[in-house]
Amino acid sequence: MTKRTIREVPIEGKTLLARVDFNVPLEGGEVADDTRIRETLPTIRFALDRGAKVVLMSHLGRPKGKADPRLSLAPVARRLRTMLPEPVVLAPDCVGAEAERVVREAPSPGVVLLENLRFHPEEEANDEGFARALAALGEIWVNDAFGSAHRAHASTAGIARFVAARVAGLLMEKELLYLGGAMRSPERPFVAILGGAKISGKIDVIASLLPRVDRLLVGGGMACTFFRAKGWGVGESLVEEDRVPLAADLFARPESAKIVLPADGVVAEEIDNDAESRVVEASAIPEGTRYLDIGPRTIIDFGRQMESARTILWNGPMGVFEVPQFARGTRGVAERLASATDRGATTIVGGGDSARAITEMRLAHRVSHVSTGGGASLEFLEGKVLPGVAVLDER
Repeated sequence: MTKRTIREVPIEGKTLLARVDFNVPLEGGEVADDTRIRETLPTIRFALDRGAKVVLMSHLGRPKGKADPRLSLAPVARRLRTMLPEPVVLAPDCVGAEAERVVREAPSPGVVLLENLRFHPEEEANDEGFARALAALGEIWVNDAFGSAHRAHASTAGIARFVAARVAGLLMEKELLYLGGAMRSPERPFVAILGGAKISGKIDVIASLLPRVDRLLVGGGMACTFFRAKGWGVGESLVEEDRVPLAADLFARPESAKIVLPADGVVAEEIDNDAESRVVEASAIPEGTRYLDIGPRTIIDFGRQMESARTILWNGPMGVFEVPQFARGTRGVAERLASATDRGATTIVGGGDSARAITEMRLAHRVSHVSTGGGASLEFLEGKVLPGVAVLDER
């Protein structure tokens, strides 16, 4: 960890301006899943316990630069009040005289939640004036929104120019320690498991991970593009034809022996829980069917590859896990990941659909770390510099 954290700056009696990721799902005007709120509580609690005033800022949804009552952070404020004994005040805006008044009059320790940043087009445009107006609301900027750190927006990057200190929150620190540790100095053997529907979003991740890992297990719909590169029939399965040459290029690399493809799979004519499915060899997917999950032999094989691993990174489901009939592969990997954790391995779930899957399967508490970043975790694993991390103060 090369960046300064909230632990390393004097915050007693100060006003902290913390960028958090409260982009949570809403149902019926209330928060449907408060995971992202709970993940930020250690940082908020750390500051409040030291007498700081905490000003929280976040986006919610895609209001396209206009105020939209359906995307107000009011439901988040209500949920946050049930989690903290200190007062939580929702400001009617995130900049301007009224926001400044609410912050000024809020008690210390206490919490102010600014209204949705994306109600202003200047946020995503990384407008200098907007960033300066946000910075005026606090003395120290804390970035605890790893899930938004890959965006160069006013609140995630531009604001850094106008504050006295720029530090990582405790969630940001945790993300950087786990993901950064896996990329820089993993305990070996290091096994990566990649899945999901498309290879296009993961090709750079594969290229980045292949020299670093001891084994790279490929599942999900993206495996079909690899199957095509090997000349196998894939039936009606999703294949990104323009990515087949890239998959073939990966097989031509010296490290290609590390790539482990599924041995079998579950196929059906349509994605439906009532559809007739069967298990087939991965190299012989029948015409008229789609590859929708890894098969039972592959679940066992992937499990064996994970048995001796000391570091395991998983990103992407093994099949169409939203449909129970095609969720067995994803559940199988999740259960074996939990078992590996029990044996002392460091296990990391890289955000997005795999994080959702392991949470829905009630196994998230049995792995070392579940990332809150979808796109951010992918870009980090690709080796890209995240704007919201780059602007943090070095130790």
